[in-house]
Order: sequence, then C-alpha cells, then structure tokens
Amino acid sequence: MSTTREVTVPDVGDFKNIPVIEILVKPGDVVKVDDPLMTLESDKATMEVPAPFAGTVKELMVAIGAKVSEGTLIAIVEEIDEATPVVTVEKVIAEPPLLSPATSQVLSAPAPVPTPAPPPEIHLPAHASPSLRRFARELGVDIDRVIGTGPKGRIQREDVLVHVKQHMRHDTEAGGGTGLDLLPWPQIDFAKFGDVERMPLSRLRKISGPNLARNWVMIPHVTNFDEADVTDLETFRLTVNKENADAGIKVTMLAFLIKAAVSTLNAFPEFNSSLEGEELVLKRYYHMGFAADTPNGLVVPVIRDADKKGVLEIASEMAALARGARDGKLKATDMQGGCFSISSLGGIGGTGFTPIVNAPEVAILGVAKAEMKPLWNGTEFHPRLVLPLSLSWDHRVVDGAAAGRFLHHLVGLLGDFRRILL
Repeated sequence: MSTTREVTVPDVGDFKNIPVIEILVKPGDVVKVDDPLMTLESDKATMEVPAPFAGTVKELMVAIGAKVSEGTLIAIVEEIDEATPVVTVEKVIAEPPLLSPATSQVLSAPAPVPTPAPPPEIHLPAHASPSLRRFARELGVDIDRVIGTGPKGRIQREDVLVHVKQHMRHDTEAGGGTGLDLLPWPQIDFAKFGDVERMPLSRLRKISGPNLARNWVMIPHVTNFDEADVTDLETFRLTVNKENADAGIKVTMLAFLIKAAVSTLNAFPEFNSSLEGEELVLKRYYHMGFAADTPNGLVVPVIRDADKKGVLEIASEMAALARGARDGKLKATDMQGGCFSISSLGGIGGTGFTPIVNAPEVAILGVAKAEMKPLWNGTEFHPRLVLPLSLSWDHRVVDGAAAGRFLHHLVGLLGDFRRILL
C-alpha cells in the first residue's frame, strides 16, 4: 500500500524566507528516511531538508532560488509501506535460484547461465553534509559522482579531493597539463610529542578556507608594494572628525582609501573587471569590499555604488556593516557583488603583506600601519606619515606596468586628496 503525502520545511528556528540553493532529487527518485531532498542557505547557516519518510518523489513544489520558511510545501512524495519487501538490483544479480537437495543430485552440472547485462548507471542523491556540498560546488565537482568512503557511503572531504585529483591526473595524462600532482597531506600524531588541544574550525573558516585555497592555486598572483605620504590627509581626517563629533560620525583612513580606490578604478577599468573564459567583464559600477575582523574570522562586506557616495556616507555605512559583521547579522546580499577589495591591518601593525585576490575580482589592496618616516624633499629630510600599500593582482588580466601605474595614481591621490576632483 502507498499513500501520497506532503513534505514541508521542518522547524528551522527563527529563520524565514530562506533561499533554496540546491535541489538534490527529481520526480521519480526513491528516497529513504533522512535522505537529503534539498539544501537551504541562510545568512548564518546551510541546512539540508531531510525526507521524513521513505517513498517516491512525485512532484517538487519549489525551484532553486525560491524562498521558504517553516511549513512551506516543498514536495509531494508517495510513501512506501515499510512492510513491503524491496528487491534490490544487487539481490537479483547476486543470489542464484535455490535448488532442493533432490534436484541438485539429479543435475550433474548446472546449465550455463548467461551473464546478466550490467544495470544502468544510477546516480542517487549523495550522502554528504551541507558544508561538504558547498565545498564540492566551489571546486566545480558534481557531488553525486563522488564515491563516499565514510559510514553508510557518506562522502567525506577526502573523497572530494581524491575525485578532483583523479580527474586532474586524467587530464594531465591526456595532455591537458592541469594536474598539480601534489604529495598527500602529512598525517602526524601530534600527541606523541606533547600535550595538544583540538579546536573545531568555525563555520566561517570552514567556508572561507576552500575559497582562499582555490583563489591562491587558480589565480597567478603578483604583488606590488608602494608607500603613500598621508601626512596632510591624516590632518584633514582629524579635522573632519572633530567637525562631525556631535553627529557621531568617525571617519577612518579606510573611508578615504575606498574613495581614492574608486577614482583609480575609474582611471584603470581593467582592475574593475572579472575574467570569464576568454572574455573580460568590465563593470560600470563600483561596489567596494572591505575586510572586517570578527571573532569567527574575516568577512568582506560591500559598500555599493561607492562612486556616488561621499567620504562621510561611506564611513557611516562602513561602521554599520562592520557592526553587523561582529554581531553575525550580515545578510548574504551585504557580501555580494564586490568589484575590488581592501584589506587593512592599519589598526594592528605590520609593514606589508600579500593579500589573496578575492575571486572573481582581479585585484585587492592591502594596507599596513602608517608610521612616521624621514622623507627627502630635495634639500632636507622631513618627518612624514607614510602608509604602506600592497596591491595583489591576477596576472591573467593585469601586467606589471599597469599595476605600477595603478599604485602610482592611488599614491598621488592619497598624497593630495584634492586631485580626486580632477
């Protein structure tokens, strides 16, 4: 006996209008209890919707991109009576027909049995966690084609990496030349050498780690370094803050950097682009990302249309986004659509670093801590406030000469901010 039943979104806490980012089944698929049906992603977590009972999927009621909440109807499933025996393909092939003892004595030799044709290849929904599904998507891997080695065939991170390595080796042997042929990661029992403590990675680091690894491996990075004399700009910044103290607006050097970077991107449009195959997508908008430090790791909120905003508005919006990042209240849209990113360690220290390009962007600006230095003006040394800058760029899109001109232009704006009006 079978009964058609509705499947709805279960209790997902306080989340509402959660986007559907992945559909893991299709009409006609047979699912077991707790098999994943689809994946939802809020601004704080990724979650799978499991099958509440075994059955055959009759109809899907939502599509990728739909927004759902607790109780939303997502599928119609024909429930399978658990008392009904299910004969699997493996049993039909593996178990020969049973013969009685008398029959086995009469038959001196079994009649040749034709070799059964192999069953058609069936790709069932993969048994994998939401974070692992995201990891596979970021690497461009079809998770349903990965062979799981975990309990009950569950796919593990190592299984995805093995799948990628096998395909890369195949491409290399076929002349593609894309294989990295890396040695396996060292497996060490650290406890043999002393006391250790194991700390699970935060969800944010689990998400950002694969992104950073992909960007570093896939993008041919080059970094240019330069210094900007921001003595006069710092004096102006302090004056602006004093004048706006009653309004509660505090302008940081980063707000001026964002405005100066927008002007520089306008002068060098290839830096405000993304590489798609053999085409360069030049953007006519200026959405600027900035790295915000949180207890769980870095996030990159985006200031939209920064070219249309003044420094005070940028500073106010930055403060609100940084506060949301620390409180874990950023929406997904707050971190999407960036054209160019700035990572500033000015409040911490350091003399320079090599930031990783935030794909699909083609460049990123790193900013270290400003310090007083003696600069030669042609006749004598003067104490000046100098800001170290690091520009990392994708060598597939940009060359060294363009990067040098970009930084030179940016340094000129920071040295005399009046030039931004020209």
